[in-house]
Amino acid sequence: MGQNTKLLLPKYILILAFGLLLAPLAAEAQPRPKVPRLGVLAEYSSTAAPRNHAAFRQGLHELGYVEGQTIVLEERWAEGQLERLPDLAADLVRLQVDLIVACCVLSARAARQATEHIPIVVAGGDAVGTGLITNIARPGGNITGLATSAVELTGKRLELLKEAVPTLAHVAVLVDPASPNSGPVLHEMQGVAPGLGVQLHAVQVHELGELEGAFAAMSREHAEALVVIPSSVTYIHRARINALAAQSRLPTIWEWRAGVVDGGLLAYGPNDASMWRRAATYVDKLLKGAKPGDLPVERPMKFELVINLKTAKALGITIPPTLLVLADEVIQ
Repeated sequence: MGQNTKLLLPKYILILAFGLLLAPLAAEAQPRPKVPRLGVLAEYSSTAAPRNHAAFRQGLHELGYVEGQTIVLEERWAEGQLERLPDLAADLVRLQVDLIVACCVLSARAARQATEHIPIVVAGGDAVGTGLITNIARPGGNITGLATSAVELTGKRLELLKEAVPTLAHVAVLVDPASPNSGPVLHEMQGVAPGLGVQLHAVQVHELGELEGAFAAMSREHAEALVVIPSSVTYIHRARINALAAQSRLPTIWEWRAGVVDGGLLAYGPNDASMWRRAATYVDKLLKGAKPGDLPVERPMKFELVINLKTAKALGITIPPTLLVLADEVIQ
């Protein structure tokens, strides 16, 4: 080996070693990938729908997201004060979240009023029937997601209530006139009721303070059972509604399982937890570059009948075996 080569080797080794030392520093200097920020907007409190939000987080986890590491959730809760929704939506826009998941129609509407650019995923409610989304196949604009039909199951709920209590003749209907679903749902129910030998008595309620007066009106009409039309007000105050129904000895049917967990007799409607889990797939597609206007709106695929036997016993009602066989869940 020549003398010049011998002199160059130590320099080469020194340069190589120095380069190896700098490599980790250079790697650290590379910009880290941006962690997506996901806004969640809901009309109720953070504790009102734990099953739904657990399902949503599970859906994100199954798609490979790790909360706090590969995705950040910015949650805003209206705590039942619906007038706060516009400000909460505007707050998420100021934070420059990458997209917004709205629990239902009113939250989605507030989010859309706050932004025309940030994608919005609606995780429940009748977004189509209320006109929030006009085209299921190609929604256009910045909103997509999952949508129920508030009208299509209305007759079925009345039939189930009649099957549970065959002697029913007078049924109260709790209506929030501010809810865009209420008019169409009540109209559909009025069309079904005569065939079941049932007379309906619509009772309006706008807020918690009107509930006692509403139940007094039901008593004056000699109501024997209660149908709760889905709305933000009835969802938020479902425990109080069930308590007053129990005092009035009125069997009650809801759309949501949560209404039966809180003491109602029956619930029949979409599995809302599965809808929240599916909402995570929309989040994933949008974060990977899909446009909300190109993602078709999904209808719920799974419906559930839930029966509370504890409530039935307290009301002196024997649920027919034919109905129990159909139940997806029986609460003892």
